[in-house]
Amino acid sequence: MIDGHYLQYGCGWDAPDGWLNFDASPTLRIERIPALGKPLSSLLKRNSAPFPDNVRYGDIVKGLPVGNESCSGIYCSHVLEHLALYDFRSALVNTRKILRPGGIFRLVIPDLEFFIAEYKSEDSCEAALEFMHATGLGELSRTTGIKGIAQAVWGNSRHRWMWDHRSLEGELYKAGFTQIRRAEFGDSCDPKFSEVERQERWANCLGIECRSS
Repeated sequence: MIDGHYLQYGCGWDAPDGWLNFDASPTLRIERIPALGKPLSSLLKRNSAPFPDNVRYGDIVKGLPVGNESCSGIYCSHVLEHLALYDFRSALVNTRKILRPGGIFRLVIPDLEFFIAEYKSEDSCEAALEFMHATGLGELSRTTGIKGIAQAVWGNSRHRWMWDHRSLEGELYKAGFTQIRRAEFGDSCDPKFSEVERQERWANCLGIECRSS
């Protein structure tokens, strides 16, 4: 186990120094195979570039290799909507477990309420199609065969559960978080979060800041 201090999960390629950066991408697991990882990943052509060296493999649903109550701050951006409901709840419990009492958890996800308002304001016969596309809940086509199996195993881009403020607030309370508030880009009282937040990822999205009880 390691101490967390400041940690983000689902970081992708945005991995600033001074943070513990985790991602659950299967490609990252391949890249971390000694000697063979990066050449094999390049051969599979899963990503345009390898993950930064300071990104560790870690799945928040299963739990990260971080000491309990060791983190002062935790951040995730556009991660939780990719989890099925029960996995989402496990992720919140595991986040709470490694956060110090009074520590800050900030998250940003697509805002279901925004997309519903957009849908209701449209008179077009395409409104439902646009809603399904914009929320990432629909599929344009289903790929079958070996490629379809590979996408099911490797793919993590699909949105599996969407949230509005009220529903997410309730889940956070149940997981043991307090002082839950709607957040805006860059408004944390802890300046450390400015190192990981990107303004473009907050557009039309729901931001939340809360604390461990």
